[in-house]
Parts: sequence; C-alpha cells; structure tokens
Amino acid sequence: MITIHHLNNSRSQRVLWLLEELEVTYDVKRYERARDMRAPAELKAVHPLGKSPVLTDGERTVAETGAIVEYILAGHGNGRLMPPQGTADYWDARHFLHYAEGSAMPPLFLMLVLQMIPARAPFFAKPILKTSMKKVDDMLVRPQMALHLDHWEASLGDTGWFAGPEMTVADIMMSFPVEAAAQRFGYEDRPKLRDFLLRIHERPAYRRGLKRGGPYAYA
Repeated sequence: MITIHHLNNSRSQRVLWLLEELEVTYDVKRYERARDMRAPAELKAVHPLGKSPVLTDGERTVAETGAIVEYILAGHGNGRLMPPQGTADYWDARHFLHYAEGSAMPPLFLMLVLQMIPARAPFFAKPILKTSMKKVDDMLVRPQMALHLDHWEASLGDTGWFAGPEMTVADIMMSFPVEAAAQRFGYEDRPKLRDFLLRIHERPAYRRGLKRGGPYAYA
C-alpha cells in the first residue's frame, strides 16, 4: 500500500488531494516541523534529503512532488486527471506539472528567506538587514513574481483551469504555489486566481485530503 510521509503546512498536501481525487487507498505518516520550520530529522530515515513529501510503496521510495504525482498517475490514474495525450491541453498539463516546482516555487521560497534573515539576525544587525533584504525583494523578487502571477491568471483563461475545460493534475500541482502566493499578495486584482482557490477548496476530495493531512495554513 502507498504511504505518504507528510509534513504539516507543506507541498505534500497536494499529494493527499490527488490520491483522494483518484480514490486510492493510502496511509499517511505525519511529521511536524521543528521550531525553525525545518523538517524533522526523522524524515532522513525515509529519504536521504530528509524532506517531504516522500512516497513509499512496498520496497519503492519516491521523492519530489512531481515524480510522486507521475508515479501515482502511472499506477492509478487510468487516464484520469490528464488530458488526452498529444493534445494542446496535454502539453499544458505537462508544463504546469513541472513548472509548479521548477519555476513557480523558487521566487516564493526566496521571499520567505529574505524575511527570515533579518528575523534571525542579532538585534543590532536587524535594521540594516531588513532594509537590504527589502531592496532585494523590491528589485528582484517582486518583479519576477508579477510575471508569474500574470502567467497564472492568463493561463486560467475562460475555463478557470490550468489545462483545459476540466480539472487536471496541473491544477493539483499549481494549488500550492497559488495558495502560498495568496498569503503574500492577495488576489483582489486577479479574480481568476481568487475564484480558482475558492473552487478547489470546495472540492470534497480536497477536504478529505485536509482531514487526512492535518493542519494546513494555506487553505
């Protein structure tokens, strides 16, 4: 049976949602973040990187969200949540499957790091670091994030989904960056992204995944 090694308030919530949408039987092993927000050392016993999510299935261990999603779809998808192969929607879904982690998350993670550096610095260095980090954020990160947010809003198009007229794996993978960015930017001027979050949060499978995964600050 599939086991998901799940960290609270993390990207692995998407994997639970995917499994619920596909009605796959699975177990969840929960891990809690340390006070510094890092994953606990126990995860290194599952995979050398010590990060979540990790999937175990018998003797097989799969790390990285995109790879886990592909593993689940290959074994349990039966054509669901992926547009017909070779269509434009199919390649859009493939794009967002990899884009979500490869391009969307790095600037969001950098924003978090820029906030953490002054917060953890000695008190006498906090004002200088806060000013410096804000300049980096304003000059580098926020312009990049504006490009990404515009891409997301435009990609939702007329359907409200990232890859075609129905919900696909693209929407599941994009849920975490869209949720994380909502915490920092809000979507008052991006109605399609706002509606996308409202719609996915109402899905019964999404709610079942939340119940299995435990506290999740982004929903």
